[in-house]
Parts: sequence; C-alpha cells; structure tokens
Amino acid sequence: MAKPETKTGVKVIVVGAGFGGLTTAIECHRQDPEAPVLNGHRGELHEVIYNYAKDELAIPIHLGQPVTDYFEDQDAAGIQLQDGSKVSADVVIAADGVRSKARELVLGHKDKPQSSGYAIWRAWFSADALLADPRTRQFCENGDTFNGWIGPDAHFLFSTLKGGRDCSWVLTHKDEYDIDESWSFPGKIEDVCRALEGWDPMCRVIVEKTPSLVDWKLMYRDALPNWVSGGGRIALLGDAVHPFLPTSAQGATQAMEDGVTIAVCLKRAGKKDIRTALNSYQGIRYDRVRAVQKTGVSTREMWHKTDWEKVKEDPTTISLPREDWILEFDAEKHAEETYERVATPSL
Repeated sequence: MAKPETKTGVKVIVVGAGFGGLTTAIECHRQDPEAPVLNGHRGELHEVIYNYAKDELAIPIHLGQPVTDYFEDQDAAGIQLQDGSKVSADVVIAADGVRSKARELVLGHKDKPQSSGYAIWRAWFSADALLADPRTRQFCENGDTFNGWIGPDAHFLFSTLKGGRDCSWVLTHKDEYDIDESWSFPGKIEDVCRALEGWDPMCRVIVEKTPSLVDWKLMYRDALPNWVSGGGRIALLGDAVHPFLPTSAQGATQAMEDGVTIAVCLKRAGKKDIRTALNSYQGIRYDRVRAVQKTGVSTREMWHKTDWEKVKEDPTTISLPREDWILEFDAEKHAEETYERVATPSL
C-alpha cells in the first residue's frame, strides 16, 4: 500500500480489534495518522487482517486492556483503561461493538440493548465426526460447501470450511429470553433438536454431532441519528452505531467501509479540524448504512414467511440477495468524491 505524500499528524486511538477497528487502523495508517488498536479478533479473515496490521504495517495493537471510560476536551480525546491509566490522542474511534461504552457519551444517556425478536443457535467445530459418518461425509469430501434449510419462522444454515476440515451451522429462531438476560449463553442440543422436529432429518444428524453451541441474541438498532460526540473528537463505528442482522451478511463489510471512510475524512480535514472529519464520516455513511441494514430484515422475512407456491414457480425467489449496489461499492472512492459536498468546516 502506498504511503501518502504528506503527513497529517493526526493521532488516532481505535478501540476494538474487530473488522471495523482493524480496518480503521490499517486505513488510517495508509492515509497517514498513527493508530494503535485495543481489544480482540476472530475468524480466518479476521486473522489475516489482524496479522497484516500487526506484522506488515507494524501498527501497535494492545490486547487484553479493557476500556472503562472515554473522555474529551477542546484539544484531545482519550480512553481510560481498567488499570486506571489513560491514553490521549487527537481523536478516538469507538469500534467496541453493540454494547459500546462510548455510546452513552455520544448519546448523552444510557440506552438498553434491544432484541430483534430472534436469536441464533450457532456452533463451529471439527468435521471429523461428519467425515466418519456416511450420511454426512458428502458435505466434507468436496471442499467447502454451503447448505440451507427453511422452515416456519426459522432457517438453518450449515457450511464446511478449510477444505471440509471444519464446519459451522446457525439456526435462527424466535427469541424466548428477556432482554435483561445475557445476550449470549450456552445452548442445548435438545432444544435445537426440538426446534427441528419435522425438518429434513439431515439437520438433526448434523446438530447431534455438535460438541457445544451458544444461543446468541440478535441485537438490532436503527443507525443512531448521531455518531459523533458533543466535543467532536469521538466517533462510533460498526456495531457500536449500526448493528446488522446476520441475514444481511454485511455487518463486517459495513464496519470496514466505515473504517475506510473515516480514514479518508481524517486525511482530508487534517489535525486542525477533527470535528469536520467525523461529521463528514457520518454524512457520507449514514444513508448507505440504513439502506444496507434493511436488507437483513427483508431477507429474514423472505425466508421465514415463504410463499412456497411462488418458490415452486421460481426457486430463485428465496436466493440470498447479492446486489451490485452493495457488493461492488468502492468506499474509498465514494468518500473522496463525496467529501467536499458533505464537509462543513467547524467554526
């Protein structure tokens, strides 16, 4: 990646090492600002991005340091860590998930998580047991596969990964727990099997080979009306500001687009106008995020309220939408082309 011709001198703290946080750090590095990252990572793609940021770009990443508070004044913003130490910079990007501690500062009040009304049982495990069973071997012998079943107000997705060596599945179901309870907790095989009664027996065969699973509450919010703190030096990013349902298949991607956009805005506004950079980031991203967010609901409704007579006539009506306006979007190009129109310099 090419380095910028001029340095902006903007120092950035990124809280959260998910897809959004890591992408923000990488893009800020590419656009020039310094960008340490705090917190965890997951998944194979996630590992690639993490290793690229850490090893290739030598971006400082500090894991296992929970952030307990955010602060800002006219000249700087920062975070307080669990050990009481504080770190300051020109700007803080809070990519710390649906339960972001920065949300209260940005909103001006506490807001309780809201359930989408659905939860998912999910699992990831070695495919050894499936390979040993003639009934399920087919899913693992021919590389990676993706398989789906649709039932009454539910859908079951099963895939094999790493060339058939690992597998994962998710079953979306109506949420039966109060919002005050844990949003993720161990699931029970017998509960899943009960939910799959009357389904293709293959679904139950797969589930019964699962060593452990979690029941994961699906949180959903409309994108917040304001993504930037009152002082103009702290911004929310990714799930912290716009959680996506899994049926959108866009949560990580949209967080990464956020990161690309905010890096462009910081480069364009520079160290002396952080507020303009962050407000421009929200202005560029807001409408697109809202539009993509809605696809998670529409896809779930398409699968959970299926008109099977129409499906018989045209099976493609239940295909996962893969729309060009979502998949072929260039976030960096869009940010560069749109910045001047949305940017209003701070007074």
